[in-house]
Amino acid sequence: MRITRTGTSATGHGIAVHHRDRWFNLSDVPGYADTTRISDLLGETHRRELTGVLERHAAALTPVRPDPGLAPTVVDPGADIWGAGLNYRRHSQDLQSEQPRSGPGSYLRPAGCLIGNGDHIDLPSQSRRVTAEAELGLVIGTTCKNVERAEWRSVVGGVTAVLDMTAEDVIRENPRHIPWAKGFDTFCSVGPVLVTLDEFGDDDDLTALRIATVRNGETIAAATPADMKFGLDRLVEYFSAGRTLEAGTVICTGTPGAAVIHAGDTVQAVVQDVGTLTHPVRQQAAVRHEERPPAFRSEGG
Repeated sequence: MRITRTGTSATGHGIAVHHRDRWFNLSDVPGYADTTRISDLLGETHRRELTGVLERHAAALTPVRPDPGLAPTVVDPGADIWGAGLNYRRHSQDLQSEQPRSGPGSYLRPAGCLIGNGDHIDLPSQSRRVTAEAELGLVIGTTCKNVERAEWRSVVGGVTAVLDMTAEDVIRENPRHIPWAKGFDTFCSVGPVLVTLDEFGDDDDLTALRIATVRNGETIAAATPADMKFGLDRLVEYFSAGRTLEAGTVICTGTPGAAVIHAGDTVQAVVQDVGTLTHPVRQQAAVRHEERPPAFRSEGG
């Protein structure tokens, strides 16, 4: 099953589901008029129930044509967004950093940095070198804790595309500032489509997906999850260890490589058979001096 969001911030966000080559508004499906969270559809039982309802009623429903190019984020309001850093060798080399050994670099980013597909990325005045990084996102479908590696698929509801921005000059100065460097407004896009895990026959189908960072039509870096240091199973085990991951939590699995972006660029995250995120880049609008937040300064800590 494929799931996307429809509407705008002004009209409100709806959900559309794909069934047998057609899209339907979820609010038109009997029993789902009040469903607003994608995570409520992702558990295996919930997904099967929805599929059964669509099988029985699709002929009576009016198909719709959602526009993935303008789709709001698929992340539910309030959901956590975890990130895995330096999970591909090339990105580690780009940053002149050694890959972690016992587990991936990790960070938790604020939901306020999320944008919808097609929205502008605003370059903040606090950074002189911003990069954009395509990633594969895992969306947790069942609230879980302490998941064993062999059971990782049982708790993941689906996958999606991610475009992750970083104030790279900040983390080059001090890696401890990763959350600050990734938390600016407009610095994360997740979507435009979520593809449920049952669409992929086995792990090999997932590890063969090509993930590409594209700037102005040029592929800057591309790889597959087979090239990750820590595989999808290990990432689920790692991020769920000792902590509860609520349904809807997103795990960004790392990037094969980053593109430095400037005002006027267009940057994309392209995940094969999953979706494409496309964003124009502009400089953040100037603010009055007394409203401007402090620029980054190294404290040596």
